[in-house]
Amino acid sequence: MLTVLLSTMRNRVLRCRPFSTRILLLMLFVLAFGVYCYFYNTSPQNYTKPSISFPAGIDVRVKSALTHSGKSREEPTPDQCPVLKESVADIDTVSIYPTFEFQPSWLRTKEFWDKSFEDRYEKIHNDTTRPRLKVIVVPHSHNDPGWLKTFEQYFEWKTKNIINNIVTKLNQYPNMTFIWTEISFLNAWWERSHPVKQKLLKKLIKEGRLEITTGGWVMPDEACTHIYALIDQFIEGHHWVKTNLGVIPKTGWSIDPFGHGATVPYLLDKSGLEGTIIQRIHYAWKQWLAERQIEEFYWIAGWATKKPSMIVHNQPFDIYSIKSTCGPHPSICLSFDFRKIPGEYSEYTAKHEDITEHNLHSKSKTLVEEYDRIGSLTPHNVVLVPLGDDFRYEYSVEFDAQYVNYMKMFNYINAHKEIFNADVQFGTPLDYFNAMKERHHTIPTLKGDFFVYSDIFSEGKPAYWSGYYTTRPYLKILARQFEHQLRSAEILFTLVSNYIKQVGNQNFGASEKKLEKSYEQLIYARRNLGLFQHHDAITGTSKSSVMQDYGTKLFTSLYHCIRLQEAALTTIMISDHSLHSQSILQSEVEWETYGKPAKKLQVSFIDKKKIVLFNPLAEIRTEVITVRSNTSNIRVFDSHKRQHVMYQITPSIDVLDNGKRVVSDSNFDVMFVATIPPLTSISYKLQEHTNTSHHCVIFCNNCEDSQKSGIFSIKKMMPGDIQLENAVLKLLVNRNTGFLRQVYRKDIRKRTVVDVQFGAYQSAQRHSGAYLFMPDYDSPEKNVLHPYANSNNMQDDNIIIVSGPISTEITTMYLPFLVHTVRIYNTGDPVLSRAILIENSVDFESPPKNRETELFMRIQTDIQNGDIPEFYTDQNGFQYQKRVKVNKLGIEANYYPITTMAWLQDEETRLTLLTNHAQGASAYEPGRLEVMLDRRTLYDDFRGIGEGVVDNKPTTFQNWILIESMPGVTRAKRDTSEQGFKFVNERRFGPDQKESPYQLPSQNAEYLSRTFNYPVNVYLLDTSEVGDIEVKAYQSFLQNFPAGIHLVTLRTITDDVLELFPSSESYMVLQRPGYSCNVGEKPISKSPKFSSKTRFNGLTVQNITAVSLTGLKTIKPLTGLSDIHLDSMEVKTYKIKF
Repeated sequence: MLTVLLSTMRNRVLRCRPFSTRILLLMLFVLAFGVYCYFYNTSPQNYTKPSISFPAGIDVRVKSALTHSGKSREEPTPDQCPVLKESVADIDTVSIYPTFEFQPSWLRTKEFWDKSFEDRYEKIHNDTTRPRLKVIVVPHSHNDPGWLKTFEQYFEWKTKNIINNIVTKLNQYPNMTFIWTEISFLNAWWERSHPVKQKLLKKLIKEGRLEITTGGWVMPDEACTHIYALIDQFIEGHHWVKTNLGVIPKTGWSIDPFGHGATVPYLLDKSGLEGTIIQRIHYAWKQWLAERQIEEFYWIAGWATKKPSMIVHNQPFDIYSIKSTCGPHPSICLSFDFRKIPGEYSEYTAKHEDITEHNLHSKSKTLVEEYDRIGSLTPHNVVLVPLGDDFRYEYSVEFDAQYVNYMKMFNYINAHKEIFNADVQFGTPLDYFNAMKERHHTIPTLKGDFFVYSDIFSEGKPAYWSGYYTTRPYLKILARQFEHQLRSAEILFTLVSNYIKQVGNQNFGASEKKLEKSYEQLIYARRNLGLFQHHDAITGTSKSSVMQDYGTKLFTSLYHCIRLQEAALTTIMISDHSLHSQSILQSEVEWETYGKPAKKLQVSFIDKKKIVLFNPLAEIRTEVITVRSNTSNIRVFDSHKRQHVMYQITPSIDVLDNGKRVVSDSNFDVMFVATIPPLTSISYKLQEHTNTSHHCVIFCNNCEDSQKSGIFSIKKMMPGDIQLENAVLKLLVNRNTGFLRQVYRKDIRKRTVVDVQFGAYQSAQRHSGAYLFMPDYDSPEKNVLHPYANSNNMQDDNIIIVSGPISTEITTMYLPFLVHTVRIYNTGDPVLSRAILIENSVDFESPPKNRETELFMRIQTDIQNGDIPEFYTDQNGFQYQKRVKVNKLGIEANYYPITTMAWLQDEETRLTLLTNHAQGASAYEPGRLEVMLDRRTLYDDFRGIGEGVVDNKPTTFQNWILIESMPGVTRAKRDTSEQGFKFVNERRFGPDQKESPYQLPSQNAEYLSRTFNYPVNVYLLDTSEVGDIEVKAYQSFLQNFPAGIHLVTLRTITDDVLELFPSSESYMVLQRPGYSCNVGEKPISKSPKFSSKTRFNGLTVQNITAVSLTGLKTIKPLTGLSDIHLDSMEVKTYKIKF
């Protein structure tokens, strides 16, 4: 129509007088009308339902926030933003896994060993050219630092006796060996043991008969752990081993985590280990690898980089107990467990038979045949056989029984090589890897991971261990918050304590003593965080009383970390030295007790009217800071820039017993925008000021002003759906539910369906629990909000909208079960303005309410991520993994762990969901991304803890949603054919892998994730006892640090002689995060290069040395910080002496 009108007008103009004003005006009107029609039809206004819009107020101060962000809009150079290629491996788990037969004929027998395996064994056994069978039997005791009992209970009840027996019996039996993994327990024993026993233990290690494996503080989980905590507990454990035992771990032993990922092998390789052993992987993977005689592989990263030097060994059978390790037949292996304790009855005691002269030959023959069957699963015929189980060898008689009986057989077998053709001995994992490497030189490469883990040994039915990704989210969130506080404390302690030493000013005496005293608590904090990385701790898979103990330890150490931060910043920010011994600076968050949410302290014009912010990241950031106030007559002044900043006053809204909402007149949130340089503290002042233009407008149909004071404008909502709007986004919210429906991006005029829903799966009783996730497929999804929606009576009573100059948000209440908030910001910051904050406060109430409930938040989009849906998850906040739905399997097998993010994408759009804690995620249907929030199962899942999960705590979940444009690259069709999978002699076991880019988050998503996990630390200045005092306006600890490098930690090294005192050396762990410059907004320049101007302000670096990840191996000395170089995605450690 527009074209026709323009054509008609052109003809008229030709016939009219040349200067007809009337005609020109008519043409302009038609053009304007056409443009209006075009934009009207492409905007989100054109919905079937009417809508009301709630924009965040925009004024000229938004420009100042953008101007002062300090972020250069300069385009990145290729070296700043390299395009990483996906690695090519012999085994690609993503391609191979969907091709498995998940219901094989052998499932009911629980053993994959069938006639085909037996026939191959017979053939190999008769091959005279095959090298002689070599067997390394490794005695071990798996000690969980908390599970059915607490750490301390286990130590007193079991572990101290086990270690005592190791020392005694290995000295008694000179050819017996043992391994130890859990350094947390070894430390507890060391602190209580006699020096004579300590010396004997060190002697065993020096002889190579007792090997320290892995050397971490615990044997960590690999799904829910974050890279910071993983590295920290490896450093803590390795340093303990080196300091006290004088050795460096060479092999890893990771036999009990429930599935394995690529991050831990990467970190162990960077720490200098030569080999590591894994155990729990999917039963179908066990069969597939056994068919192809693959027990060893190099686990390479997902991006093209240097191949690791560490070898990974997979144990071929189900689990690490003796029943499953001597060979493929558990019924036979049971008879080779010689433990017999009076009064103890079990499946192995029923088959107990000591080795005598009468059965020596037959038992030896049976045992060697089982060992030989394991050897047939390898090309090298070297076999590793663990000999132990949970908390074994706590009685000396078991040591005697196992040693005496096995040595009878070993001596007999070794003496009759003409019969057995085997060498059998006690040994360690290092012995195994050395023997294997002498024979095996064509080890394949593998990329991907082994999630989701599934076993069949309990019922002969597949059970998927995907529930623990989410179990007990309160503790998973608390652990991540503790990581942040510990990291901040580590950095501040290192910088401030060394500054005090170098300045040498006697006025800092009180501060120096206070910090030095707090270092002991810092060590305990490291160890408590490390303890919680245990595979039955952060997973939530211990008894409820044990989880309570873990939580109390975390809470206590979190408290001490915050107190240390306060002391360090007081030293730097308060110029009056006489006040340094007092608690002048106080965290604005009060943690009253474990199990309760943190509370914000109120700022007050009486004694708390100054604020100090600390940015713990080594990059500039713009954030919205929120503090609690008892008055609304307030404004915020930036002491450094000497100017007032953009701010907003938001009231607290209380819910009365009658359901009415009351706007508080004494409790307010003050939001303001702060731009903080890298590793810098800045002070702000709160000033009395009356100006209601900064007060929010409240839209609510069921709200009252507590005193009709008129502080805030309260308006009724108009009919129709709701729009929230800032300068970049326009959100459409469903009026009936209060949940997001669509997002419109103004810059590209594109609308994306983002339909947020809540629901729950009904748990399958006794098949879903702390470990396992299994929905009841005979029951429909639960409409968990229905009973709570009915209790809110009127349709609009449960919705409140708050709109102000900085943020606009909608809160929907399904009390007491769910409070759901959607918030957008209008700060002018290019990242915050494009992100949508989702906050869910969930209260399961007391059981039996919401029993057998697996609560999820589901986001249904119009993103076309494939008929067989694909999505991407992070791994431990470090790398990223493609996930493809396995159509043969249910939702329980298609849930994957995330620790920081997951995303869906097609050729045009990517939706990224960011999280600040570990949880499970799935993309089971096209366009759908789903995350599990919380779980309650009344029944045990028969995996050991003997109870369900009913200790749910009220928990607040936060997620960011980013919707970004893709570069438009056509997705290559995935090849899932099984061609080439069938032949053992083929090295490349998967389909051909085309060179393609390694999928990474956008720069915005990567940055937002980091700021999400490491928020700005906020402190209030308490002047109640000292009166008004001067606070520094600004203190920067860092200069010219490259924006493309993340400071993982700056960790003071403990003194070698005085174990609870700090040295002047520190570990600086750095990471160069990878991100895509093709996804989303045009990236900014973030250089990864250190320069001669990079320095720690006020500190002299005496020397710097490149070391292995945990610092035990020296790589090379550097001339200065400018020598540091990291490739994309790389993590490195440097030892700095101040």
